[in-house]
Amino acid sequence: MQQKAFIAPSVRCALFFLTTALLPVTGKTDETAVMPEKRAVSVVSEGRASYYADRFHGRRTASGERFSIQDFTAAHRTLPFGTTVRVTNLDNGREVTVRINDRGPHRKSRIIDVSPAAARELGLIGRGTAPVRIVAVN
Repeated sequence: MQQKAFIAPSVRCALFFLTTALLPVTGKTDETAVMPEKRAVSVVSEGRASYYADRFHGRRTASGERFSIQDFTAAHRTLPFGTTVRVTNLDNGREVTVRINDRGPHRKSRIIDVSPAAARELGLIGRGTAPVRIVAVN
């Protein structure tokens, strides 16, 4: 004979609250309730972007892959490796989509380092840095 697991009343109450609080309040039955659509796009942040020097070409990134100056990749302090991010230069409106594969930038005043290929598309080459908006697209 199986024994039932003991669940403390306070835990049972918390579980009940969480399950009912997270359900949509639509006034419809469960069969016809429409869940709100998940947003695939969210603004991550705005700040200054810079780009990698060519001398890093061929070196390993924090994710373990080799850095290539031709790839559209970037370094971010906290976003998971593999996250696809749309970077918009706020000075000229140019956009590029990059994949996070490294950690950085190591200057507190910057929020992302992009590869030279991405920097060319954004118009960063020669300027060094620019104000950007970062939007995670996955």
